[in-house]
Amino acid sequence: MSDTVLLTRPETGIALITLNRPDRLNAMTAELVGVLHATLDEVADDPGVRVAILTGAGRAFCAGLDLTGYGTPAARVDPQSGPIGLALATQEEIAALVIHLRKVPQPVIAAVNGAAAGGGLALVLGSDIRLAAASARFSAAFIKIGVSGCDIGTSWLLPRLIGAGAAHEMMLTGRLVEADEAARRGLVLEVVEDGVLLERALTEARLVLANSPLGVRMTKETMWASLEISGLAAAIALENHTQILCLGSPDQREAIVAFLEKRPPRWVPEG
Repeated sequence: MSDTVLLTRPETGIALITLNRPDRLNAMTAELVGVLHATLDEVADDPGVRVAILTGAGRAFCAGLDLTGYGTPAARVDPQSGPIGLALATQEEIAALVIHLRKVPQPVIAAVNGAAAGGGLALVLGSDIRLAAASARFSAAFIKIGVSGCDIGTSWLLPRLIGAGAAHEMMLTGRLVEADEAARRGLVLEVVEDGVLLERALTEARLVLANSPLGVRMTKETMWASLEISGLAAAIALENHTQILCLGSPDQREAIVAFLEKRPPRWVPEG
């Protein structure tokens, strides 16, 4: 597999996914996007991984699309469809990353170092928990290259994080949003010094690991699904079914026994 995306395991239960084109600010090419899809599949299929951290090598998280050339998408493109077919295949391949981040059963923590623009911002929005270094900068940069600011799920995700008004302004201007402003608006959970970003992300991952594998998985799945549910009653119905799935599971029994015995739970990995 190409080294444009690195997969390491810094601690038991934690996968570190690093976008690795530092000379190009980790900008997206067909190669990087394809390897990132494959890496997310690898993480999803590994029962030993319970939390993933997504970050970038060098001085940027991800600067968005590589404007020097994306390359050829992995999907077969009908020659009859011409340049429009090729463009659509490219668009769908990149946009699918946000759905992929959601479908991975493990929570994904974005550790944002430096620029997160365009597609890079979308990767941040598609993560479950977002932490930023002081050097982080955010921009819905699509509009700066002559296309709509609504791309890769940003028009759906950003307003849900920071509110419609702030999202409209950010997407219509394409301006850089500094880390402190991003935290004030709720785009990221916290801002830390650059040198401690990864350790802060690991600390957050350990907090997730303290909880049951099934409970964490069901929480991620239900939280994302509830964002698309139109009413409270439907969300509660989904929660009720999820809780019944968890009740009586080995995780739930272990949690009760550990509480009664006044000890940390000993979780058994899924699979």
